[in-house]
Amino acid sequence: MIEFIGFVAAILTTLSFVPQALHTIKTKDTSGISLWMYVIFTSGIFLWLVYGFLITNWPLIIANLVTFVLAATILIFKMKYK
Repeated sequence: MIEFIGFVAAILTTLSFVPQALHTIKTKDTSGISLWMYVIFTSGIFLWLVYGFLITNWPLIIANLVTFVLAATILIFKMKYK
């Protein structure tokens, strides 16, 4: 049950980034996005991913891997199209 709750939480929080990532990729509009917020956030997600690997927690690993890819994509677009 604990793993199930972890996976549900991971799915919900990760899915919350999909609309922003799709919008950013489609429009290339990053004017409303803070560069420093995404630098700090993406770094934090990367560290959560590393932590997940260190403790071998699959919900943490999967959620943060997907969220890292989405956040890094938004960050790259922000730097490229600022």
